[in-house]
Amino acid sequence: MSYYCAMQELVCDLSHCFLCSSCIPEWREAIAVKKKTLLIKKGKQLFKENEKVSGIFFVYSGSIKVHKQWIGQKELILRFARSGDIVGHRGLVGSEGYPVSATALEDTIACFVSNEFLEASLRTNPPLTYRLMQLYASELQKAEKRMRDLAHMEVKGRIADALLEIAACFGLNKDKFIAVTVTRQDIASYAGTTYETVFKFFTELIRRKIISTSGKNIRINKREQLKQFMDYSLTSVV
Repeated sequence: MSYYCAMQELVCDLSHCFLCSSCIPEWREAIAVKKKTLLIKKGKQLFKENEKVSGIFFVYSGSIKVHKQWIGQKELILRFARSGDIVGHRGLVGSEGYPVSATALEDTIACFVSNEFLEASLRTNPPLTYRLMQLYASELQKAEKRMRDLAHMEVKGRIADALLEIAACFGLNKDKFIAVTVTRQDIASYAGTTYETVFKFFTELIRRKIISTSGKNIRINKREQLKQFMDYSLTSVV
C-alpha cells in the first residue's frame, strides 16, 4: 500500500458510506478504530490484478475504474465506481488474489477494512450481509448484460451505451458535461473496442451535434439520437 496516504481524521458521512450506513449504531465506534481512510492520487491503483486479497474498499469521494487484462495487453474496464460504492469485493469469495485491478480516475478518498474485520462486521450486522448479497446479485445481472452487449451489439451501439452509462454513473457538472473526465481510451476499454474506433465515431457524433467536447470533457446534447445506435438487431462485432 505504498500509494496510500492515511487521513484518519476524516469523519464518515453516513450518506456516502456503504459500511457505516448498513451497520448498527453501536458498531460504528469499532469501524472508526479499525478502518483506514486513504487518499489515492489520480492514476494510482488501489490494488492490482492477482495481488493478494487484503480487504475491501468503500469509496467516500472521487471515482475509480475497475478493470482487468484482456486479450494480449489490452485493458477491459468492467465498471466504474463513485462515492458510496465498493471495490475489492470481487476477491473476497474463495480467491487468493484480486481478479481485477482498481485505478483512481481522479483524487479519491476511500475507507479500507481488512478481511478479518469485514467478517466480524458481517456476523454482527445482518443488514450489511443482506446489502452485500444484493450487491453481488445486481453485479451478476449487469455482468450478464455486458456479456450480451459485447457479443451482439454493433460497436457504435456499445460506444453510445458506454457514454450514457458513464453519464448516469457520474452525473453532470454545471455546464452539462459529464462530471468526471474519462479518456477516449477508457471509453474504448469499457466498450470493448479500440481508441481509433472511438475517435472516428466521436468525429461523427460531433459533426451531427449529438455530443460536444471541450478538451477531454464530453457533453451529450441529443440523448435520444445517441440511444438509436443501441440496436440489438445489429449483430456484427467490430
